[in-house]
Amino acid sequence: MDSSRNSSRNSERFNEFMEESCCSQFCMGPNPWMARYLYGLIFLLTNLMAWGIRDYGQSFLTEMERLEGCQGGRYCLGTEGVLRVSLGCFIFYFIMFLSTAGATKLNERRDSWHSGWWSAKIVIWIALLVLPFFVPSVVIELYGEIAHFGAGVFLLVQLISVTSFIKWLNDCCLSEKNADRCRINVILLSAAAYIVCFVGIVLMYIWYVPQPSCLANIFFITWTLVLLQLMTCVSVHPKVNAGFLSPGLMGLYVVFICWCAIRSEPPSNTCNRRAEIATSADWLTIISFIIALLAMVIATFSTGIDSKSFQFKKDEAEAEDEVPYGYAFFHFVFATGAMYFAMLLISWNAHHTMRKWTIDVGWTSTWVRIVNEWLAACVYIWMLVAPLIWKNRRNMERT
Repeated sequence: MDSSRNSSRNSERFNEFMEESCCSQFCMGPNPWMARYLYGLIFLLTNLMAWGIRDYGQSFLTEMERLEGCQGGRYCLGTEGVLRVSLGCFIFYFIMFLSTAGATKLNERRDSWHSGWWSAKIVIWIALLVLPFFVPSVVIELYGEIAHFGAGVFLLVQLISVTSFIKWLNDCCLSEKNADRCRINVILLSAAAYIVCFVGIVLMYIWYVPQPSCLANIFFITWTLVLLQLMTCVSVHPKVNAGFLSPGLMGLYVVFICWCAIRSEPPSNTCNRRAEIATSADWLTIISFIIALLAMVIATFSTGIDSKSFQFKKDEAEAEDEVPYGYAFFHFVFATGAMYFAMLLISWNAHHTMRKWTIDVGWTSTWVRIVNEWLAACVYIWMLVAPLIWKNRRNMERT
């Protein structure tokens, strides 16, 4: 009797575990929460394919006509392969964007299409990756120009998402409900953020300004320090009163972007000695490349499920049958992300010669990140100042 009871209990526990496991959620039917991981996996595999074609696909692409204006670099032929893979990935997610637009309820056709039909979607994905290799080079070159704009849209969406999250976290910690409980944590986190910011700025001066002639790096780093002080002054202004937490976290973000921008400078630049060290150590270059690739996929994934940051009218209460996140926005972010990873792999320049195991290297990449840093500070300051401006306008209209 005891053995039969124990076996029944074990079977019940096994059944409960299987019901809650990821595999069972895939097998039991469409699941939007599991679907997003599959879309992220597809995006990662596409990134790896584009990188493999760029660095190791020269023999496969020898019959393809090179992009006009390419200076015959050894790795230049792979640039066109990256754009072709990116085009197929973009078309796949753009089709998903159009087919899931307007999905608001669970268990409707668009929800089932987004969360299921994986066999059909995998076939479509593979076909769309192969199809661009039969497209004329002129079309690919045109797509490369359009991809600059799409990648810029992705950076803007990601920037707004990060800034909105930091502002939401700050408002949550300073709310009446959590102010007393989170006071010490806010102080410690703010102090740690500012310490890391200043340490990072000092290290950038040490690493990337070996001589006074490095005027560009001096300007980038100094202006980052100015932006940090400006964001802090606006945040602690009596009319804004947003505290030190959000400018500290935004400071970490802009310092990180500045560091990435300087690291994107060509290794031949005498002011970027760290890049020369990285190129001489193959294992360090490979690890940096893998981290950058994974970070790009994770950033795309996390931004795609943050559709609420872009809703003009936000509802406090959500119905149980509503979709957990915006499907169309999710696929739109991945579509622009397809253009973004292409720009990183070719360093924003279709005529740029890329080396193996490198990503986002070149002066164009540096200036794209620097402009992104400045835009991030402007967006953050606008989010703080905008409510005051609208409030003043409303008061003036009433009077």
